[in-house]
Amino acid sequence: MTMKKLLYILVIFISALGIAQNNSIFEVGKEQYKNGKFQEAINSWIQILDNDQESASLYFNIGNAHYKLNNIGPSVYYYEKALQLDPNDSDIKTNLTFAENARIDAIESLPKTVFKKWYQAVSGIFTFNGWAIATVVFVLLFVALFLIYYFSISERKKRLLFVASLLSIVFLFISCVMAFKTFGDFKNNSPAIIFAETAEVKSEPNLGSDSAFTLHEGTKVQIIAEETNWVRIELADGKDGWIPVGDLKKL
Repeated sequence: MTMKKLLYILVIFISALGIAQNNSIFEVGKEQYKNGKFQEAINSWIQILDNDQESASLYFNIGNAHYKLNNIGPSVYYYEKALQLDPNDSDIKTNLTFAENARIDAIESLPKTVFKKWYQAVSGIFTFNGWAIATVVFVLLFVALFLIYYFSISERKKRLLFVASLLSIVFLFISCVMAFKTFGDFKNNSPAIIFAETAEVKSEPNLGSDSAFTLHEGTKVQIIAEETNWVRIELADGKDGWIPVGDLKKL
């Protein structure tokens, strides 16, 4: 047996041990949670995150434990993390709604234009990877349709194939645009959750500047700029300002 194979087997063995250990810690945390030892359960589950292992179930349970302790900021944060990994889970969505309802800040989103609603509906069909794959599929479809059209003898089939190839080009263009657009949205998307009980939002990135408004734990914000120990955040209602980086946690 070669050294390369031995190393490969060793890696698999160590990975299996790590998974088994994490499963054991997860079960310990569940027992602690059932016994009302919520902080102990959190401490157990955080060990799994420290081992570079994550899952929607793990984040969901940590969120539940924080919610039981009335830690609104951390509970919203971990529910959001769970939702990132499993965006269609109804239990995560329900518990996130409960946690959000416990927040102090009630922020109304800016009204959306018809185009914005249309874009969100269409862009949500796939991720940017999905749109990129769709682009490749439509390229192959166009090539196949064009070749069949070129070698076809029937005039009727030629007309149908020509129209179909034109439609494939249209969908190719749309999917290509959506791939680039959704990738840009992904790159620019930098959400965070306020962890400080109270966070003063400043007009400039320094403590001596005027306070623009105040936020409380659990509020979701969008990071739009960073400067040393400060981040510029924007709310769903369009307000923005600067807060110390320690007052929030990036998702």
